Amino acid sequence: MTPPISLAEAQARLLAMAAPLDVEHLPIGQSIGRHLAAPLIAQRTQPSADLSAMDGYAICGPAPWKLVGESKGGAPFTGKITPAEAVRISTGALMPAGADRVLLQENACRRDDNVLLQGKMPAVGAHIRRAGLDFSRKDQLLGTGTRIGPAQAALILAAGCPSVDVRRKPAITIIDSGDELAASPLDCPPYQVPASNGVMLSAMIQEIPSETNYLGPVPDSLSALGEAFARAGASDVIVTSGGASVGDHDLIRPALEAWGARIEFWRVAIKPGKPLLVARRGDQIILGLPGNPVSSFATAFLFLLPLLRHLSGAATPLPRRYLARAGTDLPASGPRREFLRAVFDGATVTPVGQQDSSALRALTNANALIERPENSGEVKAGTDVPIYLLQNG
Repeated sequence: MTPPISLAEAQARLLAMAAPLDVEHLPIGQSIGRHLAAPLIAQRTQPSADLSAMDGYAICGPAPWKLVGESKGGAPFTGKITPAEAVRISTGALMPAGADRVLLQENACRRDDNVLLQGKMPAVGAHIRRAGLDFSRKDQLLGTGTRIGPAQAALILAAGCPSVDVRRKPAITIIDSGDELAASPLDCPPYQVPASNGVMLSAMIQEIPSETNYLGPVPDSLSALGEAFARAGASDVIVTSGGASVGDHDLIRPALEAWGARIEFWRVAIKPGKPLLVARRGDQIILGLPGNPVSSFATAFLFLLPLLRHLSGAATPLPRRYLARAGTDLPASGPRREFLRAVFDGATVTPVGQQDSSALRALTNANALIERPENSGEVKAGTDVPIYLLQNG
């Protein structure tokens, strides 16, 4: 039997199998969570003219000043002031022609139509937001592959772009398989467990705009699995949970081969998650995840989510690794790269007590994974270790 491949090789091979999906042009309101398919180039300058950064008086020359008008948002002062003149101005309002600074309202005193200095005289240019302070027309503001979140959406609109090119949503079918799975937790005899992996995986991919279909539980038979694969239709990605190992009733591999899929690789040197299977049928990619919940979660985090981000055009599809101090001694690791469920408090990270691959309660309590390289020695408390943060509590 071919030995398991490394995590890095498996991730690289998986992402190399697929290209980002087709481009579509959408309004910003329909693009949240998508990834830019081209750089964002500003179509206007922001701000497009000099604006006041504070409430006060736009002035020119030394005190005192005669009040000659007002500039406020949406209603600028249209004249030009001369030395010894002032215009009442609001934050964000257009600076009048001739004004060279803003006097803060707390440093001014009004007597009829005269403005008197009360405090220190502001320097030339004080409290003015100059044209182009944020960006100028033709600046590149965002790169290809940037995810559009709330701040990016606001920037795109401010740049004069009501719509953008993004990658289309991936279509995903999730298949729960196994005779041991009960469709309802209310009708679950002792020889079964409630089918929960499909719901868990569906929840994990909600961060990525997608079209998701769920099938299952599917019995352990070649005909039932073949029917499920056929129902997956034109999905970009098919995800199975369970049946990818080497037991007598682990039928995902032969079912995929009978359906016409080609196994690209099988088994990765990680713990949990060794039985991961990756196959392809035409442009469709099939991920066979292990059935144990923690193994399914870990492999989805390390492979399914990066694949979906890659298809969606993300510039950096792989999960981000951070460093944190170990909150306790960590034992030496074995021949597989291990991922320990852990709690990160912002500084230190400590494994949860139960590391069994079926322990959902421990997974729920974890908000991080500690990465332990293969064949690494014992780590003492206080040593920096690599971690991944989970959107998990």
